[in-house]
This record gives sequence, structure tokens and C-alpha cells, in this order.
Amino acid sequence: MPTESQTASVVPPTAEMPAASAGVMTRGIMGTIIVAVLILDQLTKLLIRSEIALHDSIEVVPGFLNLVHVRNTGAAFGFLNAVDLGFKQLLMTVIALVALAAIGIFASRVGSRETLTRAGLALILGGAVGNLIDRATAGYVIDFVDVYWRTYHFWAFNVADSAITVGACLLILDMFVVSRDVSTSV
Repeated sequence: MPTESQTASVVPPTAEMPAASAGVMTRGIMGTIIVAVLILDQLTKLLIRSEIALHDSIEVVPGFLNLVHVRNTGAAFGFLNAVDLGFKQLLMTVIALVALAAIGIFASRVGSRETLTRAGLALILGGAVGNLIDRATAGYVIDFVDVYWRTYHFWAFNVADSAITVGACLLILDMFVVSRDVSTSV
């Protein structure tokens, strides 16, 4: 007499997959991405604070990459860094909170099948929260990745900045390359 496993029909794995699980990014997955970015960002900044003195650097790849310890009191890529305002910490924190709220509201309205958009927004939110924590608690963001060629240095950045940049690239990719349901004029 055949066993149950011998009589069960063999079905290809994709044929029986529920439609809801294919190409879906749940809020739980988005939350996991946000928390992962936040933890990695805060741990790397803690490591830089404890291992590299302020304004020091460690050469990682000669002629291309250093680890540095700098403070950014301005916005992205040092914008407004040199501006001296008595309320700059409060201003930068409020701007970050408003932007974070707007992105969060937009993210809550994006459909679960828009996986690239949701992934991009999760990266942006994780990075924004990471930098907001620094800005609100210390008045500055620690940047530590220094990419350069000869005497040309890109602005120093951190994990949060990287996540925000990759997230923005995913949104652009989704808008211009992946999305095929864009209306066209006739």
C-alpha cells in the first residue's frame, strides 16, 4: 500500500503560491528595514566616537577612502554647516521631523505591491530617524565616510545618509524604469 507522500501529486512550487505573498512588501518588512538601518547607523556612529578622535582620520584605501570623525551641524552634505544660528539645532530638528512625518504619511499610503517604492521609503525613513536622533540629542550628526580622489573630497557621510541616498535612487528607479502603468498623453 503506498504511503501518503507517494500518492500526493507533485505540484511545482510556484503553482500553489498564494497570490498575496508574491511581490508584496508588508509593513512588518518595512519596519524591519527601518530598524536595521537605524541600528547599523547608530552602532557605526558609536564606534567612530569611541575609536577616532574628532577631526582625525584613518586611511582605509589609499587615495580613495578614509574613515574620519566630523560633526555636521547643517543639513545634508554639510549644507548650512557654517551658518551660525542660536536656534539652529531646534530649526534642523523641526525640519527633520516635518520631513519624516511627510515621508511616513506617504509611505503609509503606498500599496503593498509597490515593493521597490516601499523598500526605498523604508531606507529613507531609517536613515532619517538615525540622523534625527543625533540632531535632536547632540545638535549635530556624525559623519565618517570620506571618499576622495587626489585632492577632491566628496562630503563626508554616514550609514543614514547612504540609506537615504539608496532609498531615493530606488524611488527614482521605480518612477522612471520599473513602473509601466504611467499615463501617457495622446
